[in-house]
Amino acid sequence: MNNSADSKAYDVIVVGAGNAALCAALSAQEQGASVLVLERAPQEQRGGNSTYTAGGFRIAHSGLEDIRQFVPDLSAEEIANTDFGSYTVEEYLDDLGRVTEYRIDPDLAEILARRSNETVKWIRQKGIPFVPKYGKNAFKHEGRFKFFGGVVIEARGGGRGLVDAEFKAAEKQGVAIRYGARAVALLHGRDGVEGVRVISDRVAEDIRSRAVVLACGGFEANREMRARYLGRGWDLAKVRGTRYNTGDGINMALKIGAQPYGHWTGAHACDWDLNAPEYGDLSVGDAYSKHSYPSGIAINANGVRFLDEGADIRNYTYAKYGRIILEQPGQFCWQIFDSKVLHLLRNSYRIKQCTKVTGNTLEELVGRIEGINREQTLKTITEFNAAVMKDVPFDPNVKDGRGTTGLTIPKSNWALAIDTPPYEAYGVTCGITFTFGGVKITTQGEVVDTAEQPIPGLYAAGELVGGIFYSNYPGGAGLTNGAVFGKLAGEHAGRYATA
Repeated sequence: MNNSADSKAYDVIVVGAGNAALCAALSAQEQGASVLVLERAPQEQRGGNSTYTAGGFRIAHSGLEDIRQFVPDLSAEEIANTDFGSYTVEEYLDDLGRVTEYRIDPDLAEILARRSNETVKWIRQKGIPFVPKYGKNAFKHEGRFKFFGGVVIEARGGGRGLVDAEFKAAEKQGVAIRYGARAVALLHGRDGVEGVRVISDRVAEDIRSRAVVLACGGFEANREMRARYLGRGWDLAKVRGTRYNTGDGINMALKIGAQPYGHWTGAHACDWDLNAPEYGDLSVGDAYSKHSYPSGIAINANGVRFLDEGADIRNYTYAKYGRIILEQPGQFCWQIFDSKVLHLLRNSYRIKQCTKVTGNTLEELVGRIEGINREQTLKTITEFNAAVMKDVPFDPNVKDGRGTTGLTIPKSNWALAIDTPPYEAYGVTCGITFTFGGVKITTQGEVVDTAEQPIPGLYAAGELVGGIFYSNYPGGAGLTNGAVFGKLAGEHAGRYATA
């Protein structure tokens, strides 16, 4: 649909056009509802934060035969050389509880874990192809890949491939889509939500509907809201994804009495290239991420280590380490590696946009790093090398227990001395992905007010739902969360609107 004024009423309006929103639209349309998707961005920047992701989905699964339902074209060689493992619902729930310090809403956790597999199969049936997540969640070690961290599959083509396939499915099902349409207010009356006020081409327009699904992201791209809720220094963080997630959906809902919920001072934030642009770049996508820190060490401007790079599998630490980097002098650090581990670095370390220095000696490497205490950095590396437990075997696919002894800040796993040239160092800062605070929903995706009563006709899914992630996040759970609760919200919104 083009951007001309359209006064037609719809059964369901979905605000947003990322993974959660499109799943909501597809699900609502399956209930027989007429559906309109409102995308604030122009068509060439569509898809919200989902477009900028690597496309991984955390799902409960029982192993190879289950994975083949997502990736039916696995080759005989891939099957022979890969241990896909298994990931039970109970393990999923344990991980959700552990990384959120057991603050996660238990009812929402149950839905996320138990419906993860069936929901992603539903997406697969809509025409979205998947591939194994080699290279990011499985290293080839001693001739065999072994998946770790609960994430086995990703959408083919990453986030861009996922979103393009979901748009294609939505258009095939007859879902109407408007670009450049910013929802600014909910139309609300005695009987509940009645539609959305939109600004398009600087002109306000009211579009009526029987139900609305809010799925337009958190407030990560809003500097003022970041500083207000996340705290000092957060206005300086780089935004990994879209510039359009400025908290509109949350603010619209709060204005009509929705209940704030979740971790309003928390956010998913990770290691991001030091000189990346202020907002995500679709030509680069997720490749500004620098998540191979478990294979090396991280040094701040004072020349000291400030976190345990090997505390856990990357999937369980990367979303909280951005906050720690933001707290360092100058809001940056440098990741340092030697040649023994360069083959383990993710492809994102090979893009031309990297902030990178190299050296054939440690003195040469450190001499090329700007903005750090070089003398202390060399001392830190020497002390780290002496502390490595050399008698414990190294294995990048499991928590191998190869740590350090005697250091104030240990490295608990994957500790290897930085002693084999050539050396590489990468400058990183904090990249914010999405915020954790939002609105409260029921187990049917209904937004509730401050009296715990559902607001008739209002549903929500994705990043703007509070109560799911606190302090941290298990990798791959974001897209799954969006899909599970998008499908759920769309289903119930569609039923409500067509009853």
